[in-house]
Formats: sequence, structure tokens, C-alpha cells
Amino acid sequence: MPTRTPAATTTTFLRVTAALQTLTLFFQATTAGILLTSSHGELLHGIGARVMYGASMLYLLAAILSWRPGGNPPRPILYATTFLLLASAQVILGIAHVPSVHVPLGVLMFGLSVLALAAHGARRSPRP
Repeated sequence: MPTRTPAATTTTFLRVTAALQTLTLFFQATTAGILLTSSHGELLHGIGARVMYGASMLYLLAAILSWRPGGNPPRPILYATTFLLLASAQVILGIAHVPSVHVPLGVLMFGLSVLALAAHGARRSPRP
């Protein structure tokens, strides 16, 4: 069985965390809809917000590990850092009950996360 290189392992971790982030954002969109129709929506959306924020931090960690020691380019760190800043703004706007900005920002974040996931999926792992 071939041995996986650090670059291949960290690239896989980066892809998995990008997928996790995208899934948590989709969950948030779903619970936002439930929030409008059920009393359970607020609890689910609050829990989902914490998980989404954690997934964003994990994505940043994966981007850093993909670069060092993985040997991949550092560009995903910029994407992940920007995304963590957007997630921070999203949490603040949600707590402050500013849906006029919170909802469009959530849609933007989901779109950006899908694009990042697609970009990581299309990129090949560097050869040893």
C-alpha cells in the first residue's frame, strides 16, 4: 500500500474541512427557515452557529497545515481567514438581530464556501 505524503494528507484534511463548513452553512440556512415556523428553530440555529464557527476555525487550521508542513500554496489561508472574519461578523449580526444584513451575508458565505469546496476539489495534490 503506498504511503501518503504530508501534502496529500493535509490536502484531504483541507477538502474535508471545506465540505464540513459548507454542510454547516447549509444546515444554518435550513434552521433559519425552521426559525420562521417553529419554536425549536432558535435552539437549532444557535447550536448550528456554534458548530459553523468551529468548522470555520478548523478550516483555517487545515489551510495552515496544508501550507506548512503540507507544502501546498498559502492562498487557502487567505480564503480561510477571510471566511473566519465573515463568520465572526455573521455571529455578531445574528446576536444583534440584524436580519437585513445577517441573511444576505449568510447566502454569500454559503456561495463562497461552495466555491472554495469546488476549488479544493479541482486542485491536485503536489507530487513528492
